[in-house]
Amino acid sequence: MATALRTWSGLISALLNGSDLTMADTSWAMDQVVLGDVSPSQIAGFLIALRAKGETAAELLGLASVLRSHATPVRIEGPFVDIVGTGGDRTGAINISTMAAVVAASTGVTVVKHGGRAASSSAGGSADLVEQLGVPLDLSASDAARMAGSVGLAYLFAPRFNTALRHVAVVRRELAVPTAFNVLAPLLNPANPQHQLVGVANPHMLPVLAQALCQQGKTALVARGDDGLDKLTTTTFSRLWLVADGTARETVFDPRGLGLRPCTLPDLRGGDAATNARTLRALVNGTAPAAVRDVVLLNAAAALTTLDLQTDNFLDQLAPCLDRCRAALDSGRTAETLGRWTSFAA
Repeated sequence: MATALRTWSGLISALLNGSDLTMADTSWAMDQVVLGDVSPSQIAGFLIALRAKGETAAELLGLASVLRSHATPVRIEGPFVDIVGTGGDRTGAINISTMAAVVAASTGVTVVKHGGRAASSSAGGSADLVEQLGVPLDLSASDAARMAGSVGLAYLFAPRFNTALRHVAVVRRELAVPTAFNVLAPLLNPANPQHQLVGVANPHMLPVLAQALCQQGKTALVARGDDGLDKLTTTTFSRLWLVADGTARETVFDPRGLGLRPCTLPDLRGGDAATNARTLRALVNGTAPAAVRDVVLLNAAAALTTLDLQTDNFLDQLAPCLDRCRAALDSGRTAETLGRWTSFAA
């Protein structure tokens, strides 16, 4: 779109006509939002029109680039991984990503998870579970880095580090439907992880987000269960995009190939933050249902593969990572990691 047409009416009209915007267009739009030069109705119209057309990788990267430029950076030493989902899958499942983060961290891999409260669902987000566990959400950048170094696991509360998100918080809450900002979350971690496991609820956004991560130079798995779960699932097949070395390719994953027991979505259903916290404590204490244990172990193992992802050899990588996560859980190391995390003092 030409610069002369970079007005809110021009952008929204282009989207309603089915035209893709450039990265520069969406960067301009996000700049206007951050500067406060736009009304809530204009933001809502833009987000709905963008979702109705279908976001592209360039459009997401334009929005993300501006938000990242306004974020408080968190500097973490050495390689680390993020485990994040877009949310909005409406399955009511337990908070798999946070539970998998605890397991993955207990294997000796540093995990720096970025997340927030649910904006378009009655279910709680990762922040609600983390808060229920007693982990502080108001960490400074230096305290978050210290948490990552001493515990091997840090949680970065999105509104604390991405303060520009406050400009769209009310609109997102009132719309109460997934928008581009749900999909943007994996692109906004202020620690800038190079390795990510990303769950995506909207099947149409799998290749789009994979391409965006590819253009950012990340190594990542982008996953969605065929049951609708925005994670790798154990109830059926999962669709995966493998992102590494500047390429992204699609594959299908069958959990039965790893000997994981089949289950149903009701077996993975969670509840409020207190319920999910009890489930996590049961997991680390060895009393969680097998279905919960398996799906958390699978996603933790998938996160570990992103540290050295071989796109032509993924399944061979996944099996030993699964054994590694299972050993950490069964040995009590996961319980120890959870204890250190919940008792961390800023």
